[in-house]
Amino acid sequence: MGDLRLGYLYGFGAYLLWGFMPLYLRLLRPSGAVEILAHRVIWSVAFVALLLTAVRQWSFLRGLARKPRVLGGIAIAAALIGVNWATYIYGVNSERVVETSLGYFITPLVSVLLGVLALRERLRILQWAAVTIGTAAVVILTIDYGRPPYIALILAASFGSYGLVKKRLGLPAAEGLLVESGVLALPALAYLGWLIGHGDARFDGPGHTTLLLLAGAVTAIPLLLFAGAANRVPLIGLGILQYIAPILQLGVGVLIFHEPMPLARLAGFALVWAALVVFTVDGIRRARRSGRGGGVPDTADRDPSPAAAPTTTARPAAANA
Repeated sequence: MGDLRLGYLYGFGAYLLWGFMPLYLRLLRPSGAVEILAHRVIWSVAFVALLLTAVRQWSFLRGLARKPRVLGGIAIAAALIGVNWATYIYGVNSERVVETSLGYFITPLVSVLLGVLALRERLRILQWAAVTIGTAAVVILTIDYGRPPYIALILAASFGSYGLVKKRLGLPAAEGLLVESGVLALPALAYLGWLIGHGDARFDGPGHTTLLLLAGAVTAIPLLLFAGAANRVPLIGLGILQYIAPILQLGVGVLIFHEPMPLARLAGFALVWAALVVFTVDGIRRARRSGRGGGVPDTADRDPSPAAAPTTTARPAAANA
């Protein structure tokens, strides 16, 4: 099998798993969002630590100890992805999967705005058009919901900011996830210990307990598949693949969980999709002009789950979950 085809299979697998992540998280619903987050953090550390031990990739920790600014950046990234994960879990288990999918649809647009605000980048005409259409969509959805779609906005803002920080850090995927999860592990352990001590921890039978223990693998496997895709697939290919996850999440919310999709909400999503078409067309045009084979503007690095850590090469958002 060719390297490019293998890369596309890796990417499709990663986004497929992220797209169906709500089905897994809904099975954990007897536990609260913060409790699920704590399990996800703790077992991610355990899973990735075992993986790195198997491939003998621990030498990077010695280098980090001599880089306090990098450690500070990792702490910020860990806080951002913690907020993102907790919001996503809360959204799924409070029957707002459709709104979580919206968050990952608009993440590329938010990342473009962050580039303007934080990096002083200049938007091209089509990028301005995409952001304007996306803003109109948020206004329509705010009217439809009767409130701002805050779950979607928090997901997009936290993941866009996470991608910005990760882009500057440039840590490999598995190592980055280990260190970030390690930063969150102590408060996660403390919280679980407090729940257990007060008899409030939810272990509803062996099946539910097993699903909680699998949270680390469920978090890490799509990330590693995405990393494999990013090393083989041109940016424009990843830029198209990244929309698989929120499309699947939307389908899960509407078709499986039967969340409402009134006409006004559908119109808001249609505007978001129009903005993404404009956004992607601009990326393709830029790629053709540059002749470098990549072109979807760098949006973030995922997970929507979504927590894919970037390599030193810029890549599009991975859906966090």
